[in-house]
Amino acid sequence: MTNRKTTLFYAVLIAIASLAVGMVISSRLGMTPSSSAQSVAPPMNSAPITGALTATTFRDIAKAVSPAVVNIRTESRQRGQDLNDFFGGQGGGDLFERFFGQPMPRQQQPQQPRDQLVQAAGTGFIIDKAGFILTNNHVVEGATRIQVSLYGEDEDQTYDARIVGRDPLTDSALIELTEKPDHVLPEVKFGDSGQVFPGDWVVAIGNPFGLAHTVTVGVISAIERPFPIAESRFAQVLQTDAAINPGNSGGPLLNLRGEVVGINTAIISEGRPGNVGVGFAMPINVVRELLPQLRVGKITRGRIGVGIGSVPMDAVDEFGLKDRSGAVVLNIVPGGAAAKAGLEPGDVIISYNGKPIRNRDELVAMVTATKPGTSVPVRIVRDRQERTITVNVEELDLEAESSQRAANSDNNNGGGAQETTSGFGITLGNVTPDVAQRLRLNRNAQGAVVMNVEQGSAAARAGLAEGDVIVRVGRENITSATEASRELGRVSAGGTAFLRVLRNGQETFVAVTKE
Repeated sequence: MTNRKTTLFYAVLIAIASLAVGMVISSRLGMTPSSSAQSVAPPMNSAPITGALTATTFRDIAKAVSPAVVNIRTESRQRGQDLNDFFGGQGGGDLFERFFGQPMPRQQQPQQPRDQLVQAAGTGFIIDKAGFILTNNHVVEGATRIQVSLYGEDEDQTYDARIVGRDPLTDSALIELTEKPDHVLPEVKFGDSGQVFPGDWVVAIGNPFGLAHTVTVGVISAIERPFPIAESRFAQVLQTDAAINPGNSGGPLLNLRGEVVGINTAIISEGRPGNVGVGFAMPINVVRELLPQLRVGKITRGRIGVGIGSVPMDAVDEFGLKDRSGAVVLNIVPGGAAAKAGLEPGDVIISYNGKPIRNRDELVAMVTATKPGTSVPVRIVRDRQERTITVNVEELDLEAESSQRAANSDNNNGGGAQETTSGFGITLGNVTPDVAQRLRLNRNAQGAVVMNVEQGSAAARAGLAEGDVIVRVGRENITSATEASRELGRVSAGGTAFLRVLRNGQETFVAVTKE
């Protein structure tokens, strides 16, 4: 009996000891994978900016933050041009033959164009002592070599770096030093770009025109300024009059505490090489939320496969809406999530996943932030009636989207004119076999092709273009120019015609107010 108790005692003791050792090993070795530890975004300070502006405020910011701002130099290879690029044909030999009527001698045959070495420069800032640096995507995109210069070191002292992850839609990129200095790296602190408002003081630090660590001061001129970042896609950026010039790209925009509230991205120069007081910065909150994905090298976003626009001011009543809140579905990607769910051009999306939609940009932000594979209820208004449609969100592939858009681009010229509309400013023709072939339509396609759009007309302002094929006016399907002209004629002056047009292989919604 004693032996049994002794054995049981030691068994329990060993189990407790094993558990304790296991806990120690876990705490020492970090049983949580490093990728999970890195997935946490850096903390940010959301406290309001308080305190007086003093004679040394900007000096203190420059002194504190400049060591974390770096100069980035890149090298990339671009294909050189040959004579064929300028004159067409099969190259210089073909050009020689066309001019002189005989083949070019072999010893004079032109060499294949060589890749040209292109050098560029930008700015970045250190966000982690391990050597991680944030910058603009356009600074490092396509780079075959990246070199980083640190503050206070000799100009010829550089460190190689590699791209960890990049995101064209926020023009942001995360790079990592592959060579490290023999001292501890400084790092920036993050502010809250959601607490930034017009009139707030900001400081920009960068390397304009190759002039290292230049400090400029200004204010926030505007927030949520729509800025084109890709075809048919916009980002809401900060506008500032703090001087931003070529070379500043990727540098930090700082609040009065010296915290990063934006990444300097672009300028409007009106053809001039430098600053005219209108610069743009990507809000740091947007990029901070992406950092976990940038660290693993892949950005995952949602997509439902629609083109959307704002609700026209003069068409609120026609849609059956109370105000302009919502986003109008302009076109549907064939075979995409929206098409499978039953969305149609002309639908107005008024809520997404239970949240009301104020405008187009708000809907885009909600969709891209949705995890692919998620089923989301979408509330719409169609024919003045509300209904809910469930959409299974897809994954956004920006490169595939751009390729598809390029493939759909074609020559939008119509056939012979037949009907001229009144109050809209368009001339219509029938979809003949020749027109269908030219516009790459289905053989059985019917409708009225837009032959001409008067400059400054209602149709021009609504975005109608030559080569658009009107297939529906209001609730009536259109098979000819005569039918389209008749239905458009029924719209009273000042009224709005809701059109569905075929454009680049997709049905697109267009609202035109008759003059």
